[in-house]
Amino acid sequence: MAKKDERERLGDLMAFISHDREELVEELLSSADLDTLRHVVRKGTPDNSLRAYISDLTYLEAWALAATGRPLPWPAPEPLVLKFIAHHLYDAAEKARNPDHGMPENVEEELKGRGLLRAKGPHAPSTVRRRLASWTSLHRFRDLEEPFGNPVVRQAIKKAAAAADRSPERKSRKSIGRELLDELLITCEDGSPRSLRDRALLLFAFASGGRRRSEIAALRVEDIEEQEPVPADPSASDGPLLRHYRIRLRRTKTTSVEKGATIPLIGLAADALAEWLESESIASGYAFRALDRWDNIAEKPISAAGINHMLKRRLADLGYDSNDYSAHGLRAGFLTEAAKAGVSLPEAMQLSQHRSVQQAARYYNDAEIALGKAARLIS
Repeated sequence: MAKKDERERLGDLMAFISHDREELVEELLSSADLDTLRHVVRKGTPDNSLRAYISDLTYLEAWALAATGRPLPWPAPEPLVLKFIAHHLYDAAEKARNPDHGMPENVEEELKGRGLLRAKGPHAPSTVRRRLASWTSLHRFRDLEEPFGNPVVRQAIKKAAAAADRSPERKSRKSIGRELLDELLITCEDGSPRSLRDRALLLFAFASGGRRRSEIAALRVEDIEEQEPVPADPSASDGPLLRHYRIRLRRTKTTSVEKGATIPLIGLAADALAEWLESESIASGYAFRALDRWDNIAEKPISAAGINHMLKRRLADLGYDSNDYSAHGLRAGFLTEAAKAGVSLPEAMQLSQHRSVQQAARYYNDAEIALGKAARLIS
C-alpha cells in the first residue's frame, strides 16, 4: 500500500484528487498504481478522464480488499471480473429474498465505511460499465492482457444489467431554475470571500449555459477576456449597457483544448465574476479558488466535489432536501428556463455545448409539455 511518506509520488495527481479523498487514495493505491496514473498524465489524458481513472481505481482496490482480502491483482483474472459484476448488478427483489444474492453485506459495509458507497441496491449499469472501461484502460496502460473482451464477460454484463432492471436517473433529480437560483444568491450576501466566490460561481455556472463542474473548476483568469459592453435590450438603439466577457473553455466533455469553444458572459453574472476577482486581487491562475475553513484562499481551484458540497450546503440552509439536487441541476435549470422563455434549442445549445440535440431536447420537452394545452384539458 502507498504510505504517507510516498506522498511525493503523487506529484501532479494531487490536483485531481478531492481534498477529502487524499488520505484514502494514499492508503489504497500502490506504488504501481501511482506509476500507472502518472503515465496517464504524461499521455495527455483529459482532466475529467484522469479524475475518473483515479476514482475508479481507488474504488476497485477497496472493493478487491473487501471482497477477497487481497489487493487488486494485475492482470485481473476473469473470475474476479465476474465477481465484480455479480456484486454490482443483481436482482433487487431476489436480494430481498436471499441475502447471499448480490454484494455481500460485509463488503457493502466496508465500502460504506470508507465513504466509497452510498447507494443501496444494484448499481446503475452505466456506472458499472464505466468502471469496467477504466479497468480495461488501466490494463492497457500497463501493457497487460485484459479479460474484459471475453464473450463470457460481455454476456454476463448484458444479462446482469437486465436483471438489475434499474432505469437511468438524471444526475440531479430536480433542476435549479431561476427562482431557486435567486434564493441561493440570497444566502451569498454577507460580503465574505466565500459568499463572493459562491455568488460568482453560481451565476457563472447558470448564465454561461449550465457549465459542468469540471469546466467551472478549470476556469482560469487568462480565459476571461473583457469585451465592449452590450445593450441590455438588443432591439433598442439606446439604453443601459451590460458588462460583457468572452470566456474561453479549455478541454470539455465535447471539445479538446485545440478546438475549445468560447462563450459570452453578460450582465449580472459578469459583474459578480468581476467583483469576486477584484476583491481578492486574482489576476492570474484559477478563477474559482479553494477556501479553507477560515476563508483563506488557496492557489489551487475549488474541486468538482467542492462545488457540489457548496451547493448542497446552501440548499440545506434554505430548508431544501439536498439529496434532490446536485450541481448538474444548474445545467438542467438553464435549459429548462431557456425553453420557458421561448429561446430556440439551437441557440441554447450554443451556450450549453451539448453534443446531442436529443439529450438537450429532453429538458425542452419537459418544459413544453408543462406549458402546453394538453396538460390543461381539465384544469
